[in-house]
Amino acid sequence: MASSSITIQDPRNAHNRRSFCFDYTYWSHSGFVQDRSGLYLPEEPGGRYADQASVFQDLGEGILENAVQGYNATLLAYGQTGSGKSYSMMGYGPNKGLVPTLCNRLFEAIRENQDTRQCQVFFSMLEIYNEQVIDLLSRGSRTPGGLRIREELQRGFYVEGIRTVPCDSAPQVEQLVEQGTRTRTTAATHMNANSSRSHMLIILQLKQIFSKESITKQSNINLVDLAGSERQRASGSEADRLKEGTAINLSLTTLGNVISALADMAVGKKVVHIPYRDSVLTKLLQSALGGNSRTVMIATLSPADICYEESLSTLRYAERAKRIQNRAVVNESPTERLVKELKAENARLLQRLSRLGQEGRRADDETKELRQLLTHNELQIRAIQTLWEQHLQEALKDWEQQYASITQERRMMQMHPYILNINEDAQLSGVVKLFIQEGEWEIGLSDSSSRSIPIKGLGIQERHAVFRNEQRRVSLTPMAESKVIVNGNSVSQTTELQHLDRLILGSNCTYLFIGYPSERGGDDWSRYDYDYFQSELAAAEGIHLGESSAGSSQTDPSLLAVFYDYVKLMPMVAEANQMSQELNKGVEFRLEIKNLALSDSKGHDLEKEIVVRVTSLESKQVWMWSKAKFVNRKFLMEEVYQQYQAERSRDNTREALCAAALPRDKDPFWDPVGPLLLGSAHLWLQSLAFRIALEEQLEVLGSEGTEEAILQAQLVPCTSTGLPLGEDDILIDPSELLGRRLDFQLVLEQCCGLRWIREARNRGVQIGFRLFDCSQPLYTPAVWHNVNPLLDHRVHFASLHTSQHLLDYLQSSAVVLELWGLQEGCTDLMSSLEGVRMTTEGIFIIDEAGHTATVPEDSSELSCSVRALQQDLEELKSVNASLRKENHTLREQLNMARSGGECVRGRAVRPSCDAEFARALKVFYHSMTSVRGQLQRLRRHRPSEESDLLGLRLFVDEHGRLLRDFSEQLEQSVTSLKQDVAAIVRRKRERSGIWS
Repeated sequence: MASSSITIQDPRNAHNRRSFCFDYTYWSHSGFVQDRSGLYLPEEPGGRYADQASVFQDLGEGILENAVQGYNATLLAYGQTGSGKSYSMMGYGPNKGLVPTLCNRLFEAIRENQDTRQCQVFFSMLEIYNEQVIDLLSRGSRTPGGLRIREELQRGFYVEGIRTVPCDSAPQVEQLVEQGTRTRTTAATHMNANSSRSHMLIILQLKQIFSKESITKQSNINLVDLAGSERQRASGSEADRLKEGTAINLSLTTLGNVISALADMAVGKKVVHIPYRDSVLTKLLQSALGGNSRTVMIATLSPADICYEESLSTLRYAERAKRIQNRAVVNESPTERLVKELKAENARLLQRLSRLGQEGRRADDETKELRQLLTHNELQIRAIQTLWEQHLQEALKDWEQQYASITQERRMMQMHPYILNINEDAQLSGVVKLFIQEGEWEIGLSDSSSRSIPIKGLGIQERHAVFRNEQRRVSLTPMAESKVIVNGNSVSQTTELQHLDRLILGSNCTYLFIGYPSERGGDDWSRYDYDYFQSELAAAEGIHLGESSAGSSQTDPSLLAVFYDYVKLMPMVAEANQMSQELNKGVEFRLEIKNLALSDSKGHDLEKEIVVRVTSLESKQVWMWSKAKFVNRKFLMEEVYQQYQAERSRDNTREALCAAALPRDKDPFWDPVGPLLLGSAHLWLQSLAFRIALEEQLEVLGSEGTEEAILQAQLVPCTSTGLPLGEDDILIDPSELLGRRLDFQLVLEQCCGLRWIREARNRGVQIGFRLFDCSQPLYTPAVWHNVNPLLDHRVHFASLHTSQHLLDYLQSSAVVLELWGLQEGCTDLMSSLEGVRMTTEGIFIIDEAGHTATVPEDSSELSCSVRALQQDLEELKSVNASLRKENHTLREQLNMARSGGECVRGRAVRPSCDAEFARALKVFYHSMTSVRGQLQRLRRHRPSEESDLLGLRLFVDEHGRLLRDFSEQLEQSVTSLKQDVAAIVRRKRERSGIWS
């Protein structure tokens, strides 16, 4: 970031850079220090770090000035979840954001100008979730389906029945924000809704009455914290039979469409329709987008490279938004206009009455009617003028009650231990405090007892657990079948709680235990955020990233990204499992790391990603969902669950069951079955370069390193007719294959110990593989219902003119044999022969590019090439003749040896040195296969996450033993090869007469 420009670079391609220009750019990721009060300040004067004060000076001052002048003003915060939207809007701790600072400055401006004008401020706070409008300040129960959106010609779109609270000080606004946040937290837990998927709107109405000028200015300040922008892309990033577009994601999608249409209109394009009416959010923001408002958009970015796509999307979004041109006007109050009209009408009525009196008419009826109208108008004027005072008194009374409850809460905090809510949104953390006084307290859904602590959420039972506070010691006892986690570990027995212990009740109710004041000291509680809870859970499951020491290498960025995704998805998977259980879906969700232990044909690690394994507990059917697909389905599950809960709350059991029992094609918990990749094994091809046969028992490893099966496979060099080659055909130098034909067979004999079929007998398997330049994978026929199926599958490959490229491939690569799982209802995998060349005998031709000749353009070049080829041919003929002569001589010597009795009777003729060397190589390659297996075992050998010091010592001893075995086996293989080669060389020299 420099001045008003920002440049973003693709982490996978350093040459792919994009630059954008905006009115302001701010860097707040680094370059700051924290003072004693907790305020973040630049490290040095003039540094690039932008603190909250500088952001308000550039943006907030303009919004405040616009509002005071009578213009509508809007501030939108848009960006990826966790990139700083809520921090920019609300702030954290002493680092106040735009909203609280704006309120403070607004009331300062009102006090400074109270001699020239009378000001009234009204406050409203809304949340939009799932296309429903929720009033966060409402004192009554939530309206089913949310509040209704109405439209008037003068007012435009507005929310019917919203509570508007008069305010006369910044602390009162701050208290209302806290009240709304508390409501939002409780609702989010109850609805299983995530705040990053909801939009929050704070509306400040400022009315200024200038008595001398008889002018009234009225302006609305809309402060909007939008949902996380990653939802806009994630649902559309992968094809899924169920789409989310009708609910959670609709508002952001429509907002993007509106901004695009307005941006096109601003540059002169013809726009037929602007879709304001397509979502609740765009209806309420119509005046802010291309209408009567001065609008500021803050686009927040994450500096992490794993967020590159989201950051680029956000920048493009903001670039379109900056083209929009609004036409704001000073607003005249409709109330003031009504008072003016009533006063004018009263003046006319008085004039008419005086005229009637002067004319001496006795029109009693008319006079009576006029006086009644006059009295009615005066009463209306008086009512309008006193309405503000009445509303203000009511608001002040509410505020006093809330202040008293806050004072009581603070007093309780200094006397008793309590649990503090922790939310994914830092703005919603620490809002709910549940106190644990002396004695025994039940926590759960039930609130029937005076010693109950009622909470709501997924997986919370009527009586979930019991807190006991005795002799200043607090313990927690889970009830039967209740899910309780303390510090990442599931507990079922009474557990004594310590200060700052982390509790998870049910699926998603996270709390931090705060002990007695004497235990608290000066601990920093801020580090125990939502991510800390989830990282602790992940570590308990064996997924963690150790902190790098000074001498160790940095953690792989791809592993960081996977860990980040794993931690983020853990609570979602827990919630999905709980919803499945409550809706009787019989489906279990489990996180897996795809390709954690797998590698490509070169042995390089494959890119890792998080997937969700979905298993039907009844039919044993299994699906693998990507992260994007699971997140999409999770939102759809929430919609079904909320409908189910709504019907249950009305005691409509039959309707609740109907809401849960959806047709299969519309059920987010179900999918059509298909083949699943269970794991893979590597069959290294190096022996083929020497035309040595290879027979292996391969361990098929799953994504996370589990053994899925043992596969018996062979590589058999053969003739063009499929007959195996003998030892005399073994090559010492692979380059002898260049330009020659190479035939070999891949034989898959048997698969043993299939875990996939042991779990459910109605399953099947296939093996898939792709070799060298084959564009499509080939598959074995499907085998079903057998744990140890006989495959007996043989494929013949041939290279007609072996190229250097193929030789390099054989000496450095493996054929990856993929084990695919089939299940009842899915179709077999078929080998696609498109683009594959085969002979009439069924031989697959590979390395076709190796023998493609380039035709010279010039005829003289062609003749030169022909002459060169002829010379090579003559040389080859002479070499062939000399070889024939040498062969004839050797055959005569052999016959003489046999007839002359030079060899000892009963002893075989010594083989040629080349054949002996070939056999030595064959032995060496077979021994190296065993060494490679030992190396793989070493790589997979890791200590248990729960190991204590003794366990780590045992691991070190075992690891040392494996290392010694590996070293001895490797040394033995190399020593044996050296001895064999030395013996062959010695015998060759003896025969040549070099040694006496």
